[in-house]
Amino acid sequence: MTIAAAGTRPQRAEGRGHLAAKLLDGRTRLRELYQEGAAKIRLPDTFDASMEAVIINTAGGLTGGDRMDWSVVAGAGTKIDVTTQACEKVYKASAGTAEVTTRIEAGAGARVDWLPQETILFDRAALFRRLDVDLDESAEFLAVEAVLLGRKAMGEAVDTGLFRDRWRIRRSGRLIHAEELRLSEGIAALSARQAVLGGQVAFATLLYAGPLAEAYLGRVRPFLEGAMGGASAWSDKLVVRLAAADGFTLRKILIPVISVLRNDAPVPKVWNL
Repeated sequence: MTIAAAGTRPQRAEGRGHLAAKLLDGRTRLRELYQEGAAKIRLPDTFDASMEAVIINTAGGLTGGDRMDWSVVAGAGTKIDVTTQACEKVYKASAGTAEVTTRIEAGAGARVDWLPQETILFDRAALFRRLDVDLDESAEFLAVEAVLLGRKAMGEAVDTGLFRDRWRIRRSGRLIHAEELRLSEGIAALSARQAVLGGQVAFATLLYAGPLAEAYLGRVRPFLEGAMGGASAWSDKLVVRLAAADGFTLRKILIPVISVLRNDAPVPKVWNL
């Protein structure tokens, strides 16, 4: 029997992970945990009152048509650090666009640190990523997103493809931060422009929303001296932009800046493996 391959839909990775936390006896405790498909969430032991969540895509990367959906709800007074087991690799897409959606809610007095490791884009990758955050008036939030246009040490480069990144952050329903990034078609030529990345292939955005924004600004800026980047703070919000020649150089700046924005706490241990 002969089976025609034409019109056969390739298998795609799909996953959905949900985590909710509550405050109990002075510690952040698990309230809800749901995982489906390629999405997994692991909760390593911590030695303080916070919770650390490590999200995992068991598909081993993303390609066109894959779908991942993550959601985190931090109850009043809780503290959650969310990171990834490894860098997320986005491979060449033969058809379609990979989509990753993250939704975060932080209640009164809660703090969420969204600290995924770098996203690595390969040539002709296609990714649309969304981050939607709802904060209570007294909540704190830290987000870090770093992207590598190929791995320079491996001789990789990204000539073309699609990368869209959409952030919407609200406090008590009021929009406090919105941004849209789109790199498409001739990414190599676009990123070479001085007004874009100036030829750098590693870049990151960090955002802190909370009452310590102005205080953090003076401590962050010394780490940016001599680097392609800058930091600004206004209206209880601090934004840092960075670009570097490769992932290693980016990390050398990124990690101490993250630590400052975490009240001198280190990055999650999985970043150092």
